[in-house]
Amino acid sequence: MSPSGSETLPRFTVVGNPENRRVALFAEAVTAAGLPAPRVVPWTRVLRAGRTEFAPGEIVRIDSPGENADVDRLLRDVDDPTRVEGTARWYARFLAAVRGLRGGVRLDDPDDLAVLFDKRRCHAVLGAADVPVPFSPTSAAAGAAVDGWDDVRLLMREHRMPRLFVKLAHGSSASGVLAVEAAGRGRVRATTSVELAPDGRLFNSLRVRRYEREQDIAAIVDTLAPDGLHLERWLPKASQHGRVADLRVLVVAGRATHAVVRTSAGPLTNLHLGGARGDLEEVRRAVEAAGGSWADALAVCERAAACFPRTLCVGVDLLPAIGWRRFAVGEVNAFGDLLPRLTGLPGSGAEGLDTYAAQVAAVLCAHSTSPPDARPATAPHPGARAGFARDPRHSSDPGPRHRTGPDHVIA
Repeated sequence: MSPSGSETLPRFTVVGNPENRRVALFAEAVTAAGLPAPRVVPWTRVLRAGRTEFAPGEIVRIDSPGENADVDRLLRDVDDPTRVEGTARWYARFLAAVRGLRGGVRLDDPDDLAVLFDKRRCHAVLGAADVPVPFSPTSAAAGAAVDGWDDVRLLMREHRMPRLFVKLAHGSSASGVLAVEAAGRGRVRATTSVELAPDGRLFNSLRVRRYEREQDIAAIVDTLAPDGLHLERWLPKASQHGRVADLRVLVVAGRATHAVVRTSAGPLTNLHLGGARGDLEEVRRAVEAAGGSWADALAVCERAAACFPRTLCVGVDLLPAIGWRRFAVGEVNAFGDLLPRLTGLPGSGAEGLDTYAAQVAAVLCAHSTSPPDARPATAPHPGARAGFARDPRHSSDPGPRHRTGPDHVIA
């Protein structure tokens, strides 16, 4: 899947943090394809410059700005990268920086990113496209505003949601997520990775904890509310070996290419919070044994990705209902491809390729089949014709830190 010798080799550029493993893994995939190492434009330079120019032939990948304290300060104005607050400011400045990029062939569309990093808008877009999603009272512009815990309590009663997820509208990596459940007699409890400090500040933690005093839950929600909150009904999920299970499915150029099962003893399955990889083949067997279709499950992910047609790659969080026959989409992640050592699904066309190599292959195929003057500044699914043929059978460890900053996005 490489261009012929008669063509000009494509030139990749990455907007990212040069020291980050995401950038390193993508660079390895580019050089393994026989191409020059990508040029790296640091997020610090982009954020300080306000406008960055790219040559017409540069293929520009926007990578996560996470895991860099200087970048985080520029985006959120926080004194500690493990703080939870400031995501609304992060969202506004991130989008301003992305919209300040000029030229090149973009693999990530600014308008798509604006939706992907607003859970309320993303939920509404998915629902309008008939992608199954959990019920949400905050979805879209007409959704209910949540100014604090009192509003959450009211919506729980009005919509008969004794169990729900409270999420930061612009959060990722489970930052600021609370799994809230009514415990009877008016009591509530919340499971979350948020650490509530004695002075009221909130920190991301690698230790999932449970709060059972309503005043603590209210304090967390009231502190998060100014950044924007999104509420979703808590769907009971299928299990594998007694552990709650869901899937992260990567969709590249419109095709589901990679999938990982995430299992957990609690409601938060993120791998960096103690979740463990499950057995994907066992999931396929469970779906088929229940009379469901693995092809249909992957098709749900592809339909979700199709809502963002000008972005090459997204990671879809797929929620299997108890019984393994029905699926819903929990979230769609712009930077959901950090799945080290994971190779492509059988029949996906990405067999033997990791998540980054699959993206490079898709771009190379698009490059080799499109005349240069036909390629717009933002690539419309480069690789939609990339040779990821559909098989008829189917239609990360961040280190031992106690506190952790948002990574945008660890599976």
